[in-house]
Amino acid sequence: MNKLTENDFQAAISGAPGPVLVDFYADWCMPCKMIAPMLQQVADQYKDKVRVYQVNIDQNPGLAQTYQVMSIPNIVCFDKGQVHNRMIGAAPKEEIVKLFQDLV
Repeated sequence: MNKLTENDFQAAISGAPGPVLVDFYADWCMPCKMIAPMLQQVADQYKDKVRVYQVNIDQNPGLAQTYQVMSIPNIVCFDKGQVHNRMIGAAPKEEIVKLFQDLV
């Protein structure tokens, strides 16, 4: 999974050929660490259909504010550069897939 910053976020989100999942996280967040392997599985399994990125909210507070990230983990699904769906908190892989399932 690649990490995005405030500098490259818009290009990655708006330029993607399909849905994009963005995991807003922090290094100190234990639930974020728990779902990281599941997000990697999703990234690997759907690599031809979905892009998966991470944004560290401590290093990119502007993005957290723009996308109203109040709690983490906070996974946002973007489609054509717009917010399509969102999930707050740790959840199983199946729930993560539901965020973009209707787009692929």
